[in-house]
Amino acid sequence: MDNLNEQLKAQIIAALNMEGLSPADINDDALLFGDGLGLDSIDALELIVMLEQQYKIKIANPEEGQKIFKSINSLADFIRSKQA
Repeated sequence: MDNLNEQLKAQIIAALNMEGLSPADINDDALLFGDGLGLDSIDALELIVMLEQQYKIKIANPEEGQKIFKSINSLADFIRSKQA
């Protein structure tokens, strides 16, 4: 299992106070919003803050957010692309 993916899952659980959920409960390809993990627009703001604090990454174009926050895999890919 990818360490960044596991780290992101743990950070999302902590940032969004998702008590009772463990990283193993989150599928890397599952949708984060809507029918997937069930996150909403407020959660998206929390994730943006987490990216800025943990990874020093800012999302310049808000329209990219849907693609970036689609799943754990897409979020990890975005972080890797910005750190490369």
